[in-house]
Amino acid sequence: MVERGVGVLFVGSGKLVVLAGPSGVGKGAVISELLKSKENLKVSVSATTRKKRDGEKEGLDYFFKTVSEFEALIQGDMLLEYASYNSNYYGTPKKGVMDALSAGRDVVLEIEVQGALQIKAKRIGAVLIFLSPPSMEELEKRLRGRGTETETNIKKRLEIARQEMKSMSEFDHVIVNNNSKEAACELLARVFGEKGGSAWGD
Repeated sequence: MVERGVGVLFVGSGKLVVLAGPSGVGKGAVISELLKSKENLKVSVSATTRKKRDGEKEGLDYFFKTVSEFEALIQGDMLLEYASYNSNYYGTPKKGVMDALSAGRDVVLEIEVQGALQIKAKRIGAVLIFLSPPSMEELEKRLRGRGTETETNIKKRLEIARQEMKSMSEFDHVIVNNNSKEAACELLARVFGEKGGSAWGD
């Protein structure tokens, strides 16, 4: 159910968790750890205009869109949030999130910092988590280790990351990702009030 006005209001018993942070910080790895034990957790699949990388699958990793298709989603008010990042659009289709929350499922969004701040502005009761790298040097190491970026793109992503780090105070929690499993456990404790991996799935 959606009400227009101040923002978007979700009615349901599920919890909406927003995980954001610099590119390469390991958001996907942390979410993978969460999914190993949290059966009720749904990961929202974002839409993007960036090119598909080797091994990525439509509807699983992203919904890959042309610029005109993405802009039609914007015009149709079909996105919960969207952002332009490194010359590409990224956004969260609204319907899947609404349906899951209404059904009582917890939903996690892995999105850009810009998009997370849009959700905060809508005052919909989401819990915002900023995933931080241990250092900028480690972040650069992780970006290079992916082997998917050109030198120019790495430099762009690092510069964007420096700007994004300035927004940490806007989030409800900051978690430093030294290790994806440990970061997932910390998220579990902070957001769901549970301790230890065995609590997942209880």
